Amino acid sequence: MVMKVLVVAGARPNFMKVAPILRALERAGHRRVFVHTGQHYDASMSDAFFRDLGLPLPDRHLGVGSGSHARQTARVMEAFEPVLEEERPEWIVVVGDVNSTLACALVASKMPNGSGGRIAHVEAGLRSDDWGMPEEVNRVLTDRLSDLLLTPSRDAHPNLAREGIDPERVVFVGNVMIDSLLRMLPHAQELNVPQRLGLPEARYAVATLHRPSNVDDAVQLRVILSAFGELSRDFPVVLPLHPRTRERVRAFGLEPLLEPLRVLEPLGYTEMLGLQAQAAVVLTDSGGLQEESTVLGVPCVTLRESTERPVTVSEGTNRMAPWPLASDTLIATARAALSQGRTPVGARAPEGWDGHAGERVVEALAARSRHTA
Repeated sequence: MVMKVLVVAGARPNFMKVAPILRALERAGHRRVFVHTGQHYDASMSDAFFRDLGLPLPDRHLGVGSGSHARQTARVMEAFEPVLEEERPEWIVVVGDVNSTLACALVASKMPNGSGGRIAHVEAGLRSDDWGMPEEVNRVLTDRLSDLLLTPSRDAHPNLAREGIDPERVVFVGNVMIDSLLRMLPHAQELNVPQRLGLPEARYAVATLHRPSNVDDAVQLRVILSAFGELSRDFPVVLPLHPRTRERVRAFGLEPLLEPLRVLEPLGYTEMLGLQAQAAVVLTDSGGLQEESTVLGVPCVTLRESTERPVTVSEGTNRMAPWPLASDTLIATARAALSQGRTPVGARAPEGWDGHAGERVVEALAARSRHTA
């Protein structure tokens, strides 16, 4: 049975997740329609990932751009509806927890008589239990709307059961993002990014910072950058600077706090992966880097109050910085993580983080299609 599957990506974290699914659909001989909503519009944050991951050109590019949560979600919905009306796929696959994920699921769920196709959510069941995070709203509502919930780790299943989701709609497939990591890691290492930057092997920190809760608050941003500066006395701290963070640093007059750091422009996927793979420690508020560092065996400190990826703490290399953030406790946590040391690639990988999750996603879609045929 050949399926027509529409796969949606909107923001940078989505690209690593849809790439394995699109490849698996092609290998299995299914019809795929790749829709890029354009939620990330900066070339350095989007186009480079397409190039690095070998993604096909989108069949549809909605070009919604930036805006408030409400405005961006509305724009995606308006642009996506005619695509569904024309394509009429059997499945709509949405990934992760960005605004495009929820917006496309909402449109599909409201199409008359199910004409928009059934919704499959990849990375279903992740929960931070922090409703102050816009992503938590997107995660919970998308799962509620989805016909098939494809989980990246077993700890997602109790979350869905607690919310009354029928277990027949839930299938464990593993972590599709790790498919991209394992596929691209050899090439990323060949780039020798740390050596090109003159960094000592396994004796530097990689930091990323972009969440509004961290960068839109001048006091919070000062605390974090001050801690990074203090840590730079011990080892280089490399900070690929997100455009949003750069703008806030400038607006708050915090440029002097960047001087001790190795500030870079945003990196492409393989460059960032190569940099991360040889780091001594990762300091981040990114969900994806929590997962990547766990598989790479690199100690990670997460600069957030909560995480929707607790398996990276219980099974992986991640630890949460004490909250509320303070420079002294953040520095102490980073040094403790550093003393933990690295582990071999894959040694701490949870079940299903094995490079074959994309195939299991397609198998789950096909199995559900056969069951309901």
